[in-house]
Amino acid sequence: MKSEKELKNLIKDKLDFIVQKLNGYLRGKNVSEIKNVLKRLGRNNELPHWYELLESGQSMPNLDGKTIGSVIEMTLVGTLEKHIFSDLNMKPLEINPAKGVDIPSINLGIKSPSENYCTSEPFFSAYERILGNEHDALILLTDYQTAKKNPPPIRIQIIKYQYLRGSEIADKKLCSIALKHRDFLLNQSEANCKKMIQFLAHINQSDLRGKYLLSLLDSLQESNQSIDRKIDKIIKSYSKLINSNSDSNNEYIKNDDLNCFKTIKLSNNKQYAIINCCNDWVIDNHKDFGRMPNDNEWARFLNSPLNGKIGMSFALQWRYNFGGIFRI
Repeated sequence: MKSEKELKNLIKDKLDFIVQKLNGYLRGKNVSEIKNVLKRLGRNNELPHWYELLESGQSMPNLDGKTIGSVIEMTLVGTLEKHIFSDLNMKPLEINPAKGVDIPSINLGIKSPSENYCTSEPFFSAYERILGNEHDALILLTDYQTAKKNPPPIRIQIIKYQYLRGSEIADKKLCSIALKHRDFLLNQSEANCKKMIQFLAHINQSDLRGKYLLSLLDSLQESNQSIDRKIDKIIKSYSKLINSNSDSNNEYIKNDDLNCFKTIKLSNNKQYAIINCCNDWVIDNHKDFGRMPNDNEWARFLNSPLNGKIGMSFALQWRYNFGGIFRI
């Protein structure tokens, strides 16, 4: 019996072949090969309502992202069982996103963005933005946006794909900042390091003060003179906004914004001042939601490779942007 890690490595090694077979099924080729698997996965052990259309190579039903995602997940499981795991004497795979991972028996997620590169996922903890998932995932980019514009029969295909480790399903830019400063801050103060990742996990870059603080945090280990020059540019940009007399601009400028950057410039300890201003931003904008990392999140952070590869922002749900791993 192969371990979970061995099974996932097998999928990763054979991903080209898996996608080739999966695309064949999505075109209606030899779908009867996985009919029994689809029936087992279907509600009440019945074939899904879209099976006949899929088998005949006709248009996908209800061309919405959720339906397409379900078709891909179930067909992928059929592909794995038929062509990858058939000789391994293992239990049949199940799909159960309610457990937080699409295929829980091998701890593997499936994400199927289309050509806009984005998907929305349930939100659990802001620290996922830095730490990623606790499970790996297949990222299967579909041609859904193009296919739905064509006359039927419409056949969805996987056009690009990648296997991402759990830690890679995190924000690339924010992880790079965290990695750059982790050891530096740990050598000074564990509390300051926790404040850094608290800010990175909760930052909203559409907020002007937050955006500028992020740029200063990125420059945390630069010289005082370099940081002062950046602060001068920030203050100058605020002055331009204020002098523009534009209500649409002034509504983004809070009373404490300029004082925050002036305080950093006057401080003899720039690193301490920047970290404290970042902490103040979280408190001002998120209140109780902007909590510090718990023990589990902190332990994961200390051991994480911080190798995020995607873009992540949040509202009521995470918005994953996979453009960075697929664009040339």
